[in-house]
Amino acid sequence: MEQDEPASVSDLFWAVARRLRHASRESLAPWEVTPSQLRALGTLVRHGPVRPGTLAGHLGIAPRSATEVVDALEERGLVLRRTDPDDRRATLVVVTDAGRELAGALRAARASEADRLFAALDDADRTELERLLRLLLAESGPTEPAPASGEGRPPPI
Repeated sequence: MEQDEPASVSDLFWAVARRLRHASRESLAPWEVTPSQLRALGTLVRHGPVRPGTLAGHLGIAPRSATEVVDALEERGLVLRRTDPDDRRATLVVVTDAGRELAGALRAARASEADRLFAALDDADRTELERLLRLLLAESGPTEPAPASGEGRPPPI
């Protein structure tokens, strides 16, 4: 085994994850979108309008960081802030049509990069890898980390 070659299952997993992250970053570069911005757009597409604190909870980041992500997306016309009709003191973050279109294009670009990475696997190996990854995810518990404190965590939407 070469010195730089991963030595364990964990090392191998992280080496593949690094390659996938690198390919993902490269696929996002032409659109000048950060991974955090992409995750925020994806969350808004899936869940619809949410308060900034709720978005922060979905992303597992501090509310201040979510504000920065929303500011950048709003500046590009990808999201809007609107008054919450249920509480006029609160604000909702709403994905625009341009944001929805961009999210779809980015999702397709990332999927294409992942397909290239996994092309080395035949159908049976891909099916087995998917089965194993789903098993690990199911065994590891919730997919979204809880905030450090219970404060600021909204009820599920």
